[in-house]
Amino acid sequence: MSPARPATRRLTRYLPILGWARHYDRSTAASDLVAAVIVTIMLIPQSLAYALLAGLPAQMGLYASILPLVAYAIFGTSRTLAVGPVAVISLMTAAAVANLGLTDPAAIALAAGTLAFLSGLMLTALGLLRLGFLANFLSHPVIAGFITASGVLIAASQLKHILGVEAEGHTLIGLIGSLLAQIGQTNILTLVIGSLATAFLFWVRKGLKPRLLAAGLPPRLADIGAKAGPVAAVFVTTLLTWALDLSGWGGVKVVGAVPMGLPPLTLPSFDPTLWSQLFLSALLISIIGFVESVSVAQTLAAKRRQRISPDQELIGLGTSNLAASLSGGFPVTGGFSRSVVNFDAGAETPAAGAYTAVGILVATLVLTPLLYFLPKATLAATIIVAVLSLVDFSILGRAWRYSRVDFAAVFATIALTLGFGVEAGVSAGVLISILLHLYKTSRPHVAEVGLVPGTQHFRNILRHRVLTRADIVTLRVDESLYFANARFLEDYVLDRIARDPAPKHVVLMFAAVNEVDMSALETLEELNRRLAEAGITLHLSEVKGPVMDRLKRSHFLDDLSGQVFLAQYDAWAALTAAEAGQAQAG
Repeated sequence: MSPARPATRRLTRYLPILGWARHYDRSTAASDLVAAVIVTIMLIPQSLAYALLAGLPAQMGLYASILPLVAYAIFGTSRTLAVGPVAVISLMTAAAVANLGLTDPAAIALAAGTLAFLSGLMLTALGLLRLGFLANFLSHPVIAGFITASGVLIAASQLKHILGVEAEGHTLIGLIGSLLAQIGQTNILTLVIGSLATAFLFWVRKGLKPRLLAAGLPPRLADIGAKAGPVAAVFVTTLLTWALDLSGWGGVKVVGAVPMGLPPLTLPSFDPTLWSQLFLSALLISIIGFVESVSVAQTLAAKRRQRISPDQELIGLGTSNLAASLSGGFPVTGGFSRSVVNFDAGAETPAAGAYTAVGILVATLVLTPLLYFLPKATLAATIIVAVLSLVDFSILGRAWRYSRVDFAAVFATIALTLGFGVEAGVSAGVLISILLHLYKTSRPHVAEVGLVPGTQHFRNILRHRVLTRADIVTLRVDESLYFANARFLEDYVLDRIARDPAPKHVVLMFAAVNEVDMSALETLEELNRRLAEAGITLHLSEVKGPVMDRLKRSHFLDDLSGQVFLAQYDAWAALTAAEAGQAQAG
């Protein structure tokens, strides 16, 4: 093998673009361009709206949709993931910046850019260290609960723009209280614009595409027409606001001047105090952004029998956030709705994201003067329609039916997010996920098993009609043993023996045990000693190779009062024969 080949493979691993770009052709480019047009149409109003949600100037949403997409096209592994501002991360950005108590717009923008920079550093470092598996500690029911609660919070936070009032709050109760206090100041024109825009966008989302298909439009054109709904709402309400001077005599709040030109070259703050204030928020944004993004990427990749690399995805998202911080943006991640649109539109490679970035760049250079009279109520309507698709309270019913423990975790995450804000909710979600894992594994399922008649199989005595012996107790351990659950197993075995003094042998069936840590080893040694003192022999069966290798490095096997059997049936046969021999001898 050529020495250059491993180096090339290593380079391709960190620069996935070197892999798919070699096979890029005109047909693939055409598919990517069509997908990019559709996603660009969808992304322009969304990027403006999510900047508004994050409490930032509208142009920052456009800036966050240019260089980050190019960075992901170079470093990302998903062929169809669409990176950019998303609702949940925008809300978390707003909460993080609000905690700083800043009032200067320039300082707020700098803090948002610094947040993206910190998130980018964390994600990239995790990717280089191959720590993508850490995302598995955040359970999917908890994530679902957090996203549902965040969707409700986001929709509630946008009602002030629909009503045309000033309202603040980062919890559902705070938002509702603030809105009720200001309800008398509602601007009727703003309410009409926001309500009509919301109703129109819901109609577009639910019913426009089938009507366009029924009218004879090709599927791709029908898809483009349906995705252009938010653009149509932006165009019509902006035109009406300008033509009728609704922002003047009517008091309708508009986006205002949006700078025209290339994204600025910006640098994050390197103030240690600011970094310490943003550190936890950046970590939470990184975790939630990665989990949301990699879930979407894996789902879409599976549909085409493709694979993604979670560790490289960390690098792809990390470099995207670093690019956002250096180009006037704020934290970004892979968006669910845009990625699905990108997939359905036929995107073949990450180049579709780069083409989308070009489209957003053109909009930044040409269209921004036209956005001056864009009502904030229209952008709020865009956000509300987008995030309500994330709200799924049915997760509570499904969790209740399947597992009361999972239900408690989901309910707690939703309640804490709505009651104490998004950062408290996601922090609680992470903690609950870890505690849930520790709770479940600290009480491993242990089943007493017996021999199924006429076979060599052993099953739970409570579920099957099986053969048992009073002098042999076989316990199947259905979990790896570690410091948190080893004592539970010891207590279980000793309680079983205390209830029935007849057993002479205890066999621990280790077929499901993949790991025995040092704490568990010491517990097994103590259990062996205590059983021996009671005249009971301890045996093991079906011990896996890696576990046996580890046990051989200790004195446990030398001190074991019984034997280690290859199969549970071997243990049953040998011990039965031994007891029969002793009975005859006696």
